[in-house]
Amino acid sequence: MPIKVLVVDDSALIRSLLGTIIKAEKDLLLVGAAPDAYAARELINQFSPDVITLDIEMPKVDGLTFLEKLMKARPTPVVMISTLTEQGADATLRALELGAIDFIAKPKLDIAQGIEQYRVLILEKIRMAATAKVKKTEKAKISSQLTMGFSGTEKIIAVGASTGGTEAIKDFLVQLPVNSPAVVITQHMPPGFTTSFAKRLDSLCRLKVQEVVGGERILPGNAYLAPGNYHLSIKRSGADYIAQLLDSERVSGHKPSVDVMFQSLSSCAAKNTVAVILTGMGKDGAAGMYNLHQNGAYTFAQDEASCVVFGMPKEAINLGGVDEVLPLNDLAAAVVKRLQKINAGSRV
Repeated sequence: MPIKVLVVDDSALIRSLLGTIIKAEKDLLLVGAAPDAYAARELINQFSPDVITLDIEMPKVDGLTFLEKLMKARPTPVVMISTLTEQGADATLRALELGAIDFIAKPKLDIAQGIEQYRVLILEKIRMAATAKVKKTEKAKISSQLTMGFSGTEKIIAVGASTGGTEAIKDFLVQLPVNSPAVVITQHMPPGFTTSFAKRLDSLCRLKVQEVVGGERILPGNAYLAPGNYHLSIKRSGADYIAQLLDSERVSGHKPSVDVMFQSLSSCAAKNTVAVILTGMGKDGAAGMYNLHQNGAYTFAQDEASCVVFGMPKEAINLGGVDEVLPLNDLAAAVVKRLQKINAGSRV
């Protein structure tokens, strides 16, 4: 059975472009192209689409309001069509919070090569969304009891994620105590979106969350997010760990890449690292986590039931690089417990 796709966008040009892309694929079926939420509602009731592409900026009822109502009444995998602006990034993060599976920026319609890249990317996201778990919006179970009995610069928590990761990272970070060891994070996101994501996390967490600019000393009580279009690498400088940005080729199809971050830690801090791989499509991070594990790091993976997409964790598990597989809501407590254990007797 083909994947039934509904396009919802107020731009006739975008509706035409997405419609043409979808109709050319044998495994996809375009069931409609709606200019607004009212037309979309009728088509949803008529065709029960498997995936919806949804524009954030629409007349009458905006995309976020429509998405919120859709997720309450008829949860459906949604790929948001977003603008590459700060306002667009903020709205996209809100959409992911409301239950959207993923997002893609609006295409640059004047560049032929850009359209081809867009075609490949939107098809990948539609097919992935059709297999993803739609999660009803609910607040994470936050344990206010998590405490850390030590504070020092020696330990690092490393987190990698992709599809579904913005909410998973938030749910993980908000549980960590204020004196937690430093957290380094790679989430697959484009430039600009990571800036908004870091600000949002900083407003919600007890840790200070910042987007890396390069050269930061990695300190406890802080979380460091890789910026879009740069790899985050950690190096040792005397007794300190330093964040550095690499403007090199994509790795595992991504920039930033989880593999790059994990591999750097494997080289300089494996025995002082607790690594976590969260929901995401593909295999980025699996090889890096395996190397970390082999060099003495303790490693966790999010379990299938709590993942939006059980791709990256599954690949890491299959490679043999994971010590424990746990539900998302249990990971923070398990990481803190492990850090308390490995820190016994360490210099603080």
